[in-house]
Amino acid sequence: MQMGLIGLGKMGGNMRERIRRAGHTVIGYDRNPEVSDVASLAELVEKLEGPRVIWVMVPAGAPTQSTVDELKDLLSEGDIVVDGGNSRWTDDEKHAAELGVKGIGFVDCGVSGGVWGLQNGYALMVGGTDENVAKVKPIFDALKPEGDFGYVHAGKVGAGHFSKMVHNGIEYAMMQAYAEGWELLEAADSVTDVREVFRSWQEGTVIRSWLLDLAVNALDDDEHLAKLRGFAADSGEGRWTVEAAIDHAVPLPAITASLFARFASRQDDSPQMKMIAALRNQFGGHAVESAK
Repeated sequence: MQMGLIGLGKMGGNMRERIRRAGHTVIGYDRNPEVSDVASLAELVEKLEGPRVIWVMVPAGAPTQSTVDELKDLLSEGDIVVDGGNSRWTDDEKHAAELGVKGIGFVDCGVSGGVWGLQNGYALMVGGTDENVAKVKPIFDALKPEGDFGYVHAGKVGAGHFSKMVHNGIEYAMMQAYAEGWELLEAADSVTDVREVFRSWQEGTVIRSWLLDLAVNALDDDEHLAKLRGFAADSGEGRWTVEAAIDHAVPLPAITASLFARFASRQDDSPQMKMIAALRNQFGGHAVESAK
């Protein structure tokens, strides 16, 4: 299969490589000419044979909107745009309608895997019509982890990003629980090796997980996380999850509290947020702030 990929950053660049390893042709475009295969979106479209599939992997909001606007003028009926960024699901509905006027299909895909995706594969949550999703399925198969899991056609347009949003909300709460437990262990005089306590949980316990493995990685790098400032940003999806819960009258006390804890980290050098920052850096390559 042949496809275009817009956005070759931390995830997009690795996704291009994984898809190519599966035997598909990928033509990538990025504003950074050092990593881009072509000089412009127009050249990208020109090099692809129709019907085209173009995957957009740029930041949510204005960057995605401007890319969709430009593609609308460049693409033809029967082509498909896949938004694999972290867009809000309501934007997906808007983009599908805008592109649909010209007969251009739209699929939204929530992608999880961070900087580890090239090696391990990416978990994919997809929204769109059966017809459009089927046209992109070979690419989904190339990106997903090996085995039976890691891919779902979650529903109609918007369902993929809505599912990924909830996934990230759960991620917020899980990281917060590990961080709170870590801080309490660090505060107890009787516990003399917190890092090894965390390591002991990696096998045979009900709280073992990849996030726990990453926490141990972070503690191996910096046993007491002394090098980090207790600050962790929020990417927006935690907020959207809480807003959606309000709209649907669904109680989300743990996820909401974990979001508010991120806000608290902006006021004080929170020990818990050192662990959150370390985990975000471990799985997603997100930036951390050094301790003063």
